[in-house]
Formats: sequence, C-alpha cells, structure tokens
Amino acid sequence: MSVLIFLDQSEGHIKKSSLEAASYASKVAEQLSTTAEGIVLGNVTEDLAALGKYGLKKVHTVKNDALDHLDAQVFTNVMAQAIAATGATVVVFSNNLNGKSIAPRLSAKLKAGLVSGAIALPDTSNGFVVKKNVFSGKAFANIALNTAVKIIALSPNSFNITTTDATAEVVAFAPAIDAPKVTVTAVNKIVGEVPLNEAELVISGGRGLKGPENWGLVTDLAKLLGAATACSRPVADIGWRPHHEHVGQTGLAIAPNLYFAIGISGSIQHLAGVNRSKVIVVINKDPEAPFFKAADYGIVGDAFEVMPKIIEAVRKLKGA
Repeated sequence: MSVLIFLDQSEGHIKKSSLEAASYASKVAEQLSTTAEGIVLGNVTEDLAALGKYGLKKVHTVKNDALDHLDAQVFTNVMAQAIAATGATVVVFSNNLNGKSIAPRLSAKLKAGLVSGAIALPDTSNGFVVKKNVFSGKAFANIALNTAVKIIALSPNSFNITTTDATAEVVAFAPAIDAPKVTVTAVNKIVGEVPLNEAELVISGGRGLKGPENWGLVTDLAKLLGAATACSRPVADIGWRPHHEHVGQTGLAIAPNLYFAIGISGSIQHLAGVNRSKVIVVINKDPEAPFFKAADYGIVGDAFEVMPKIIEAVRKLKGA
C-alpha cells in the first residue's frame, strides 16, 4: 500500500506542477499512514534523490528513449504495471495536459475511481472524499471514491509546496513497454517565455489595448515582474497575439497567484479559464465591465493613462 505520483517531465526536467503534486501526495500518504513514491518515465537530467524534500520516500525511474515523448496509451500501460508493482492504492497526477491524457485511460483500464481537478486534500474521516471545482469554478463538488485504486488529478497551483531536508531512494523500474504508435516528427518550441500553465504571475491584455502596437503595456510590466503574458480570445483571433497566449474556456485554463487583466471586459468564457487565480487585478475604463465582479482589485480608468504610472512605480520599487 502506497501513494504513487506520476512525475511529469519535459526535456529531462521535472515540471513545477509535478512538484506540487508530490507535496500533495506526501500529505495524502500521511493521512493514510503510508509512504509516497514517485515514478518518472523517460530520461531525466535532474538529481531525483532531491525529490525527497517534497515528501517522496522512493522514486522509480524508467529510462527509455521511447518514453521521452508522450504516447498516452504506452504511458498508461507502464503506469498500470507500476501500480501493481508498488501496491499503490492512491495515484496522483497533475491535472495538466499529460495528466489529462493518462489519468482517464488509467481509470478505465483499472476500473479505478478518478477525480480530475482536485483542489484540496481528501477527507478521510468517513471514507475517501475529494473536493473539486465544477461548472467552470462556480461551485464545488465532493466526490467519494470507493474503488480499490483511487486516482486524483490535482489542479495546478491549488496546493502549497512544502519541503524538508530529506532525500529519496532512487530505484530502476523495468516494465514491459509497448512500441509507441505516435511518432514525433518535429518539435516547435516557444523559447524565452515563462510557460503560462506554470506561471505564478500573468499579465494579460484584451481589445481595450486597441492594437498590437500598444502591447508594450503588457510586456513591459511582465518583464519587470518576471511574469508570463496572456490575452483574451478576440485578441488571438484577430492576430494581435499568438494563440498559445489565449486564456479562457476555449484556451488555456490557468491558476496563477496573480492575474492582471488590462482592457478585458471579462466575459463568462474568459472568466472560466482564469477564475481559479488567487488574486485578480482588473483595469478597465468601463465601470460596468463584468470582470469587476470577479476582481479582488479594480481600477476604473484608461489603460493608456493608468499602465504607464504602474510600470513606472514598479520600476522605482525594483530600482530598475
């Protein structure tokens, strides 16, 4: 009996969302009076023993070139073998793109209960109940898992990472690996930017900025704060910004510590993708903009007057 965490990696580095999932899983293990173990698929360059500081007692590694790129069916079969080998009764993923691809398949294969988008530790006082957001964050649901194996996909940036001085035992795992049916022929990477799905700070702009020539109001503040940049769907659709920056119900759903929205009215579809942000700041000259109802802080004003003052204040604060 143990709690097993899928440690998602990219280009040899463990993703931040998986560190959060590891910290979460170690707390689940404490609740169940067992241990937390991780599994890494593919070749990694990091010191895996250091993952012990997130509460992991053991890290299983499967070093195989075939696992450097995601094939969800292959990964699902490997995870099923790892669960059988470790005797895991709880499996934790980050609810990111890879987790969303693997966890449902694993649930079907093992006939295991799954809660995707979990936001809190399970309540084990009377069974095993996991809390999640529903209806695009407008309500909560408490889901009881009664299966022998339980799968949780943790919503990114919903659980605080805690660390210790411990180290983990690193052991090799040798499962049967099917030949991948997916062949990667090219990889187009976005370099020099903070990945939106892992960013703690996001500066976003909408049509209120009137054109791409004014996007410096977004990027200047983002550079000062070390933040990622984002945009509303209309901005991406008309070509002002690339589509990978589009956040909302039909784009990326994010949950940063700070979401700073400039010139975005805040439609229901946009809010659905950003309402899990811990703090929302809105600048809009329309006092009736829907976004103000969701904002923690709001400024009713012209972005072209307000933003230069904010940027200058941040520069002074940082001595830049």
